[in-house]
Amino acid sequence: MSRNMVGDTRAEARGILRLAQPRLRVALPGILVGILAAFCTVALLATSAWLITKAAEQPPILFLSMAVVGVRAFALGRAFFRYLERLFSHDAAFRQLEIVRVEVLRRLIPLAPGGLGRAKRGSLLSALVSDVDDLQNLPLRVVQPIVTSLGVAVVAVVGVAFLSPVAAVGLAACLVLAFTVSAFWVTRYAARAERSIAPRRAAVLDALLDYLNNLDVLTAYGADAAARARIERADADLTQAVVRRAGGAGIAAATLSLFSGLAVVVAVIAGIPAFGAGTLSAPELAVIALVPLAVFEIVAMVPVAVGVFRQVRSSAARIAEVVPATVPAGIPVDDPAVVSGQRASTGVPRIELSDLRVRWPGRVETAVRGVTVTLEPGDRLLVEGESGAGKTSLAQALVRFVDIDGGYLIDGVPAERMPQDEVRRIVGLSEQTPYLFDETIRQNLLFAKDDADDAQLLDVLRRVGLDSWVAGRGGLDARVGERGSLVSGGQAQRIALARALLHDFPVLVLDEPTANVEADLADALVRDLVAAAGNQRTVILISHTDVPAGLFGRRLTLRPDGDARLSEAQRP
Repeated sequence: MSRNMVGDTRAEARGILRLAQPRLRVALPGILVGILAAFCTVALLATSAWLITKAAEQPPILFLSMAVVGVRAFALGRAFFRYLERLFSHDAAFRQLEIVRVEVLRRLIPLAPGGLGRAKRGSLLSALVSDVDDLQNLPLRVVQPIVTSLGVAVVAVVGVAFLSPVAAVGLAACLVLAFTVSAFWVTRYAARAERSIAPRRAAVLDALLDYLNNLDVLTAYGADAAARARIERADADLTQAVVRRAGGAGIAAATLSLFSGLAVVVAVIAGIPAFGAGTLSAPELAVIALVPLAVFEIVAMVPVAVGVFRQVRSSAARIAEVVPATVPAGIPVDDPAVVSGQRASTGVPRIELSDLRVRWPGRVETAVRGVTVTLEPGDRLLVEGESGAGKTSLAQALVRFVDIDGGYLIDGVPAERMPQDEVRRIVGLSEQTPYLFDETIRQNLLFAKDDADDAQLLDVLRRVGLDSWVAGRGGLDARVGERGSLVSGGQAQRIALARALLHDFPVLVLDEPTANVEADLADALVRDLVAAAGNQRTVILISHTDVPAGLFGRRLTLRPDGDARLSEAQRP
């Protein structure tokens, strides 16, 4: 990764962190009541220490009434303000998390689907779920504890200074030393672990998804044990990082406990001479001796907050890497500065490709180049070539899933000057492996046209030759299984074509429709698909195998070196 790319990722990560932190107006109520709750904790211990010590002197009860009321007030106040702090701070954090999720999704949409190949599925899933969830810790477990601890520490030091300046200096020195030493140990033992938790968590998801998605193949070839071992290694690495982080947190807690006791010793040493001289009463001596315990209990959150911040920053960096703020080169995006073109007609358009070149995002080599062809309404074009010649790249370019160089005109209007949604309304793509939802046949068709009735659905299924098959399965409510596991490859292709016909794309691109079909059924499937498309619709069929003669007027041959050659198709 270049230095500029690293700098851009860091800048985007800082932007994500700023986005994760609620605005001051929203976060301020939670911060204020959090400080009040922490203050009540310290005040409760101080008042209790004064009350118990004073009561041992057996003064008149009136001298204790105010302290009794204070103990009750601070005890109730601590619970009350702690509840409000949780309510206000979590409400602000969760509302801000909603904004972060929307922003991440907004960044993700232009990348789909061409730009999503830059990241593994596990990494993408981890960034969208776990890493985004980690961002809520920024206001809750980083900003809130640090601000609360600093506010209470300052108030406590100032309060002790009124009773014993020496004890106040000792308390302040112990607080600074405790924070410095604990932060050092946390950084030394846990920093690397905290930064590695997010990528190691993504590695576990990568390994797990690969195992689950390919379980049948792994089992068939006896490789499932190796795949499980990979999951176990990734999980062991993640566990090691989590344990190392916990070890650093434990060392920090021990350091704070040590300095907490040291602050008490300093307060006692400073207070005893003053008590002997009569300048400090016994209840006041108890107060300056016990207040450090309460203060350190609250300040103990600071080293933890520093460690959490490193983890949050790592999650933000991963989100910025997987879902960048700016669309990388090679991924198409609508330019608001460009005025959308107007098509000359609303029917089947004329498609013109002139020296079209396609390159995938993040790759240097050109997948396709030199494609020049003109398609009149109703034309049939066969695109053929060896595997890896760029046939699928051309199909993705026609629907603007990837960016292009050269000429691509739709009714004389450059495709890059048209909104992507408009291009995809005109040019429809039936992919090599069509995606079927784990739903009924009806639902798998309705997302193409949500207002279609059953008569329309049955009619389009009849056009693709699936009417009797659907009737035999019990009608439109028959399920197709996860990723179409309950249907054959040919049936999946026909369902995908039915969706395309239902959506009524003027130009239809069929990418390898016979790839998952038996050889003796491939020709019949191609004939049925082309016939179902009708004579008015333009059809572009992509295939690496021979197709029945006479179905296509021209043949575009793509070569592995990226060049393209147009010829007349073979006559029957």
